[in-house]
Amino acid sequence: MPDIFENDRNYVLGDPELEILGDRQKLARWRHMNVGPAYYKLGRKIIYRGFDLNVWAAKNRQDPNAC
Repeated sequence: MPDIFENDRNYVLGDPELEILGDRQKLARWRHMNVGPAYYKLGRKIIYRGFDLNVWAAKNRQDPNAC
């Protein structure tokens, strides 16, 4: 699967690329429920690594033809 996100880039809340996953509230719910992609919390800043986002996306890939 080709990468959706740039592997060696860091993404912060507000980056338009993160909107593919959902809005800020959805990402906050995922963090609160301990689901969703891995992230770093530095003070109040949330940082997602592109590599972690791609790993998470690959794990959540659905193939309707794989029966």
